[in-house]
Amino acid sequence: MLRKSATESFGAAISSLNAVHLTDTVIHRSKRMMLDTLGVGLLGTSTAVFSKALQYSQFFKSVERSSVWGGSGMTLPPQYAAFVNGIAVHSMDFDDTWHPATHPSGAVLPALLALAETLPTQPSGLDLLLAFNAGIEVQGRLMRFSKEAHNIPRRFHPPAVVGVMGSAAASAKLLALSPAQCVHSLAIAASSAGAPMANAATQTKPLHTGNAARRGLEAAKLALLGLEGSQAILDLESGFGVFYSDYSPSEFPGTNVGCGGGFRWVLEEQDVAIKRFPAHLGMHWVVDAALAARAKLGASGEPDLCKVQKVVLRVPPSRYIDCPFPAMEHQARHSFQFNACSALLDNQVSVNSFSGPQIDRPALRELLAKVRVENPQDNHPSFDKMYCEVTVEMEHGESVTARCNTFYGHWRKPLSQEDLVGKFEANASTVLSQEAVERVADVIGNIEKCPDCTVLRSYLQMSRPTTHLFREHLG
Repeated sequence: MLRKSATESFGAAISSLNAVHLTDTVIHRSKRMMLDTLGVGLLGTSTAVFSKALQYSQFFKSVERSSVWGGSGMTLPPQYAAFVNGIAVHSMDFDDTWHPATHPSGAVLPALLALAETLPTQPSGLDLLLAFNAGIEVQGRLMRFSKEAHNIPRRFHPPAVVGVMGSAAASAKLLALSPAQCVHSLAIAASSAGAPMANAATQTKPLHTGNAARRGLEAAKLALLGLEGSQAILDLESGFGVFYSDYSPSEFPGTNVGCGGGFRWVLEEQDVAIKRFPAHLGMHWVVDAALAARAKLGASGEPDLCKVQKVVLRVPPSRYIDCPFPAMEHQARHSFQFNACSALLDNQVSVNSFSGPQIDRPALRELLAKVRVENPQDNHPSFDKMYCEVTVEMEHGESVTARCNTFYGHWRKPLSQEDLVGKFEANASTVLSQEAVERVADVIGNIEKCPDCTVLRSYLQMSRPTTHLFREHLG
């Protein structure tokens, strides 16, 4: 039997995966990812970047229409619904993070829900769950073609690289494309891959996720119409290999998955991190360390932070999350210094921490001026290996140090189900009615038993009477 190329094996695997392969662990973890993604996406509809993307997308018309999350009755052409909903998911940097580093869900779920609404036969919840996991799996396997991908990214933002491939794979699965069509979906998507890290900490970064969702969906639909691309897109350095300096592709293991061959989900072995507050994942280490240092200072009462002489942060080297004096929210979400100081001052970091008044307050600016950053040689820029130490030195000579090796929400210390649902409810209730919040949680909690996944459409548009933005965009 001739050995398949990497590309051919991926096409065969995407096409042949079926519900029998979904394990209890994968079902449990992916349902958590889906619920969290919907919650942060609904909250993200309050952001300026979502507003601008929605305003732009309303210029486009088509016969097929798909829902905008949180917008009562609002629809867009399906690729633009995927675009704006994907932007909403990543607009606050509140979405899940994986290892090797990417945000896996935001490029996949918006594409699938937009696509599902357009199909002649409505997919079941199990169909949605399988397609979602196909998209997640492709991302996980592609990132394992490079050791460079294991570190905090320096050149390309991963959702724009592997995310669009995951969206294409998931969409191809939901469309029930043939192995050859799945290959062409990946090849077409690869020509829309890539976005520079220079746009991190700006309003453009969320577009990386929105574009990945949109372009992956478009790639699968173009493949369905017969458009073709390179049949070796994953095998060539001039193909997907352009994104990694140490690219080493391999065959999708157990490509005879239809017979239950040696296949094992990446998600089964590697869980995701679920964030407690909306900021770059690295901030969660520094916040937990800062909170622990603050607790030591306040052991005998509320600490007087006006008397701080110096704050030292020992973090891994990474230029785009080393931002001493952030001037806007997207910079603040990517600043070790800002997040440490916010935690010290407020004894928490929350959604409200990144508002303009909080960023500009004098007490925070004074404390930021006292921060020094060190990069110990043993502190590697990897979400699986990094740590953070915070030392606070006071004017009267007292000094405390606290270290975080694994924050609460990391895959080694996952959020409890109660806390995950609490996060979803807090986020979703900013947009949806209480009834809708409960129904979405119930549908996702039992998604594998749901006969029609598009039931989510009506619940995701049951907005509260005072919901913020959609009326102004319709005017």
